[in-house]
Amino acid sequence: MPHKQALGSREKLRRRYRPPQLRLLFIGEAPPASGRFFYNRDSGLYRAIRDAFRAADPSITDETFLPIFQSSGCYLIDLCPRPVDHLDRQSRRLAHLAAEPSLGRTIKRLQPQSIVILVRSIQRNVERAACCAGWHGPLTDLPYPGRWLHHRKIFLEALVPQLRDIVNLRP
Repeated sequence: MPHKQALGSREKLRRRYRPPQLRLLFIGEAPPASGRFFYNRDSGLYRAIRDAFRAADPSITDETFLPIFQSSGCYLIDLCPRPVDHLDRQSRRLAHLAAEPSLGRTIKRLQPQSIVILVRSIQRNVERAACCAGWHGPLTDLPYPGRWLHHRKIFLEALVPQLRDIVNLRP
């Protein structure tokens, strides 16, 4: 039961930050098994995306980041609703495949202007889900920014220019 409760409270918090108009949909693999969560402001992914926003607009603080993320038309969801980082490689891939139909429905419902994939191992899953949703827009595939400094550099170099445009368009 605690897993269902955690899933429900995570999704409730996530929905609180859903923007009315979606410019940029970030798609991660899954919430981490550690219990950390982007919208709780306690994950490595939160810090990496916040830092990219700060590079685009140095006035952004930890307190203002999530409201600015939302008002800029950004939203982060996951391919898989439950953690998969504790699974073996084959089980993880099966979880990715099983989550594609749900992701496709979400993409169809949200209709983002563009999508950013936050971990390269789910690129094909996201592409298939977007295709099934009839979605055709710009898709950026990034390496997960938390593990290696080189990946963090690629992440920032690709994301910051997109964010400069979006942050400047914010209402």
